Amino acid sequence: MKARVESWGAWVRFGDDAPQAPVDLRGALVAIDREGARTLGLDGGPGWMISDTANGGARRPLEAHVAVTSRCAAGCTGCYQDATPHGTDVARTSIEQTLDTLAHEGVFTVAFGGGEPLVRDDLGELADEVRARKMTPVVTTSGLGMTEARARSLRSFAQVNVSYDGAGADYASVRGFDGASHAERAIEMLIAAGVRVGVNVVLTRDTFPRLAETLERARLLGAVEAQLLRYKPAGRAASLDYLVRRLSREQALGFGATLRRLVTSLREATPPLSLRIDCALVCFLSTDESLMSNAAHLERSGIFGCEAGGYLEAVRADGQRTPCSFAPTVDQAALRAFVAAPPEPCASCPLRKVCRGGCRIVAGFAEGRGADARPFALAPDPECPRVALHRGAS
Repeated sequence: MKARVESWGAWVRFGDDAPQAPVDLRGALVAIDREGARTLGLDGGPGWMISDTANGGARRPLEAHVAVTSRCAAGCTGCYQDATPHGTDVARTSIEQTLDTLAHEGVFTVAFGGGEPLVRDDLGELADEVRARKMTPVVTTSGLGMTEARARSLRSFAQVNVSYDGAGADYASVRGFDGASHAERAIEMLIAAGVRVGVNVVLTRDTFPRLAETLERARLLGAVEAQLLRYKPAGRAASLDYLVRRLSREQALGFGATLRRLVTSLREATPPLSLRIDCALVCFLSTDESLMSNAAHLERSGIFGCEAGGYLEAVRADGQRTPCSFAPTVDQAALRAFVAAPPEPCASCPLRKVCRGGCRIVAGFAEGRGADARPFALAPDPECPRVALHRGAS
């Protein structure tokens, strides 16, 4: 068990196979109050004498996204890192220094990315380095270059997520090439090697209508979890083409209902498939009455909106630490001030504490601020249905 004391109690993560934890909590990160912490033998000491506002509302990261390379041969048209075959690998010593820092800061999960992490021969060894520091390693890959031997070398990862946006034409419409067969073969090899596999599914206007079929295919391949990702205007996707690839207004309005249907069907399937959404999709729940009326439940369930610079941080291939994988360095104090006191319609939204204003990258693209390849704006997400309605009315 790993724990981190907070002013309100503690974050606790049981090991992947912790015998003292219920099966459904093994490997899970759970927030518990002070009473619960005491039952586990935890003593907050001075940490329980500090008020929630003593640090100006700052949160310490629970998860860090660490780029281990900027190399990738896939050439995805929407690559948010603008990775190319001519990129470079991050030095092993630099990665280990980063891991030392993250462990000292109390990070629980390290998510390796790139570029394409599989270009590194030592990827499995890096997972061992994470575990040696009492953190949990995960990684995302396109699956390109996966072999049976490489799959076996990744057994130290708690989970390997394979990018899978659909079969055939759907995959190609998102990434610009048909890599679906490579992704499916990688999933099968990882499962055969005994590795837990999830899939990352990027949502676009063209592929959203067939999302249920994509998730069912992933489930039948053996994936145990799917994470839905919003298509974001960063890197090579920061172009006018983004406007025709993002979800339509109708799809955004119906996202909450679609999500509930998918969760129900996939949970009842045999074997089941767990479903997660990324932080940028939370604002799309703002017009779903059943979810809006139960915002406290979403918060208790660990549904977080934008946690850039909060529970989430990123380390780019050049070593720069940023609020999230898509964002440049920003004024953290200004970011916390925006979250604490956003303008309308966020200020009066029941999902405010959960959503935290939507995606800053989307807001920055819409605001057209600067020439940075990854614009970032402290403004409400303009694609949130509630924000769009408010601006239309005003």
